[in-house]
Amino acid sequence: MPEFQPAPATLPPGHRVYAIGDVHGCDDRLATLHARVAADLRARPVAEPLLLHLGDYVDRGPDSAGVVARLAAGSPLPGVPMVNLMGNHERTMLDSLAGERASITDWRICGGREALASWGLDADGDPSLWAAGIPVAHLEFLRGLALHHRLGGYLFVHAGLRPGLPLEAQSPDDLLRIRHSFLNSEADFGAVVVHGHSPTRGPVVKANRIGIDTGAVFGRELTCLVLEDDRLAFLQA
Repeated sequence: MPEFQPAPATLPPGHRVYAIGDVHGCDDRLATLHARVAADLRARPVAEPLLLHLGDYVDRGPDSAGVVARLAAGSPLPGVPMVNLMGNHERTMLDSLAGERASITDWRICGGREALASWGLDADGDPSLWAAGIPVAHLEFLRGLALHHRLGGYLFVHAGLRPGLPLEAQSPDDLLRIRHSFLNSEADFGAVVVHGHSPTRGPVVKANRIGIDTGAVFGRELTCLVLEDDRLAFLQA
């Protein structure tokens, strides 16, 4: 059984969320973590489970294509709904495939070379040919990713929120990329923000946010936050 501690917010009775941080092409660890989630569900069934991924499935790691294929195939946990959020790396990838020159340069520098190689594509080749080499199902999955998800006292988003702005006024770029002004804020965001994007050595739990990018692609753990009632725990691979 996971080791639980008090959480800074609550979920409605009968709900449980398994939220997984930045994967970055670490498909083997993602498969292991899904298996650990499945084992926890078998040991502790719940009426309303949800599997949620916080974005950054691609780049840097060895198997971006494998991660996208796994998630594009649907929930790996039979009968368990799945929500997949967009990360800044998916946004840069899609912009690159659409031909935006600045994004093409950024993607090549920030992990796109490894991602393209996982689809058997040449990062130094003609960018106009890249999209044709990626399965349509993978592209549809990436284009359909959500920017945020709300449940109970929690808001799930890839990077964070701009302090002082309501959710409806937040820019997509901040939701995908914000760092210091969010991370350093003690503001009440109207919900506890569960996020990835900013890697740390171990999860970070604060009164207004929970960070779960624990740097899997840098040789550390891939982390799953388990939320239920007024408590939380972590599973890792």
